[in-house]
Amino acid sequence: MAEQRRKAEEEAEAARVWAALVATARRTVTDGLVVGTSGNVSARVGDLVLVTPSGVPYDRLAPDDITGVDLDGRQVLGTLGPTSELPMHLAVYRTTDARAVVHTHAVHATAVSTLVTELPPIHYMAGALGGRVRVAPYATYGTDELAAHMLDALADRSGCLLQNHGTITYGSTLDQAYDRTAQLEWMCRLWLTASSVPGLTPSLLTETQLEEAGTRLKGYGQRG
Repeated sequence: MAEQRRKAEEEAEAARVWAALVATARRTVTDGLVVGTSGNVSARVGDLVLVTPSGVPYDRLAPDDITGVDLDGRQVLGTLGPTSELPMHLAVYRTTDARAVVHTHAVHATAVSTLVTELPPIHYMAGALGGRVRVAPYATYGTDELAAHMLDALADRSGCLLQNHGTITYGSTLDQAYDRTAQLEWMCRLWLTASSVPGLTPSLLTETQLEEAGTRLKGYGQRG
């Protein structure tokens, strides 16, 4: 009886997280961070990783389409194949305390990834990601090489850009991972806008200023 109850609770939790994951994936489309089926979202429940399936429009995903793998990438839930970017998601979960990962092809962030090796510190919200946002060198999508480049760029960070590709962020919740993605896209848009003014160069923050902002941002929001 206890085992049946435990299994029922695990299934209920997976269903709840799947619903939140699908809602987050749909939000990336609504907010213009992805087009079509590009980008992907995942969430960790124990040793289970729920992830958007490959090539399926988010508005078509239903509760029965739940897709899950273990930390070794073996599919343990569903019949739809997981996203081709699974190596990146699993690499994050194996090396951090992440509970959710969001990957997008956001326009401004992707544009910045083709111009610089790190996003210039144009705004203090970079502190929310751990500091200067790095750009992971290009590698073919869905490969272990790309996952390795991403991990290097994510060292002591919760988000990075992927050269000629997009963004990836993680957090303790789906909402936090999504917010970090949205903030990263906004900062990229801000830098592109400011740096496009003829004859002027945008002011940038110092390392000390970023560190101070990062410390204050750790206590940001409601408590209790």
